[in-house]
Amino acid sequence: MSIILDRVAVRVAVDGRPAPKILLDELSLELVERRIGVIGANGSGKSTLLRLLNGLVAPSSGNVTVAGYDTVRSVRDVRRRVGFVFTDPLSQLVMPTGREDVELSLRRSVRNPRERRALAESALARFGLLALADQSIYELSGGERQLLALAAVLAVDPAVLVLDEPSTLLDLRNRELLRRTIAGLSQQVILSTHDLELARDMDRVLVLDAGKVVFDGAPDDAVAQYRALCTAGLELPAGEQK
Repeated sequence: MSIILDRVAVRVAVDGRPAPKILLDELSLELVERRIGVIGANGSGKSTLLRLLNGLVAPSSGNVTVAGYDTVRSVRDVRRRVGFVFTDPLSQLVMPTGREDVELSLRRSVRNPRERRALAESALARFGLLALADQSIYELSGGERQLLALAAVLAVDPAVLVLDEPSTLLDLRNRELLRRTIAGLSQQVILSTHDLELARDMDRVLVLDAGKVVFDGAPDDAVAQYRALCTAGLELPAGEQK
C-alpha cells in the first residue's frame, strides 16, 4: 500500500513563545516497502510522524494520503486500513478483560457473537494470551498488555500496522515473539523503535532528528548514521581522555 506525505509540517503553539514549535518540518515521503522502521532520539518527531499515518495527528500544512484517502478528509476510510498500537497499551485497552477488548474491536465487522468470540480467542491464542483472556487487564504485566493491544488491532486485519515503540515494555522472550510475529505478518508494518536489532529487521529505515529525516535507506546504514548522530560531540569522562 502506498502512503504519501506531501510537504507535511506539524507545528504546535507553546505558551510564552512567539512562534510555534515545529514537530515535523516539511516532510515529503512515499512509504511503500513491506517493513519500514523509524529511529531517532526522544523528541525527534517519531511518534508525531506515526500518528499522522492514521489521522491521530493532522498536518499543519501539506497532506497525508493512504491508498489515495486523505487522513483528514477521509479519516474513517484511513482508519479501516491502518491499525495503530500505542507505546502504552493502557491508552487503548478500554474493556475490563482481554477477551472483551478483542471482541470489542471486532464488533463492527463481525455481527455474530459466537463467531466474534471464536475470532477473539484465535487472536489471543496467537500471542499465547488465551489463558489470560478473562483476567483483569490490570493484573497483566506490561508486556502482556502490549501483546494484548497488538492482538486486538490485528484481529480486524488492517492493511497497514503502525507500532509506536512496541518493544519498550517487553522482556527478551516477548521481544523475540514480537520480532517473529512482525516477520510473518501479511500487513505492511511501519514502526518506531529504540531497539536497533528490531530496526535491522526492516526493509527501509528513516532516521529523524529535530523533526527532519536526516537519513532514509538500508537498515545497517541507518543504524550507523543514528549511532554517529548520538555520539557526535560526546566527550570521554575525565581521566579517560588521551
